[in-house]
Amino acid sequence: MQSSLVDMYAKCGSLEDAWRVFDKMPLHDVVSWNSILGGCAMHGHGKEALKHFERMCEQGVQPNDITFVCLLSACSHAGLVDEGMRCYASMTTYMISPKLEHYTCMVDLLGCAGHLQQAENMIKAMPCEPDVTAWKALLGACRIHGNVEMGERVAKQVLELEPENAAGYVLQSNIYATGGNIHLCKDVE
Repeated sequence: MQSSLVDMYAKCGSLEDAWRVFDKMPLHDVVSWNSILGGCAMHGHGKEALKHFERMCEQGVQPNDITFVCLLSACSHAGLVDEGMRCYASMTTYMISPKLEHYTCMVDLLGCAGHLQQAENMIKAMPCEPDVTAWKALLGACRIHGNVEMGERVAKQVLELEPENAAGYVLQSNIYATGGNIHLCKDVE
């Protein structure tokens, strides 16, 4: 119940109230820690999330796969590439195998930081079939960094997976506009 309140306050934009509820909890389990770490991630407090992750581990709470989604997301939103890479690499220390969500967070982290080729390589190295979310994260990064060539390649992947969703077309159009290549806009098969 209290973890739900922490989550609700964070999602409503009041991280201060989320912390107030969290601090009043008599015991913190992995769910309550994930709730507050997710709140830190949502609000771009990457360093704070990492600090509290250390506190969580010091208190003997074993992280789970959701914990690492929160941490990787926090690092991504705060632009903490090296820290995110270390978190990703440390997952096996806790006997956690990366899942699709972790790979997608890493694609977002690397892509937003401008490491587009590494982000694309992360997608290609996934042991499972990448979903549209990973490709959209890379497509958004291509738009941010004005990489038209990669953006065209990635847009084809997005549009193959979700041809009826306009988001892929909009992102592709924005890539052309950002790259100053509006005249290159063409229909994608």
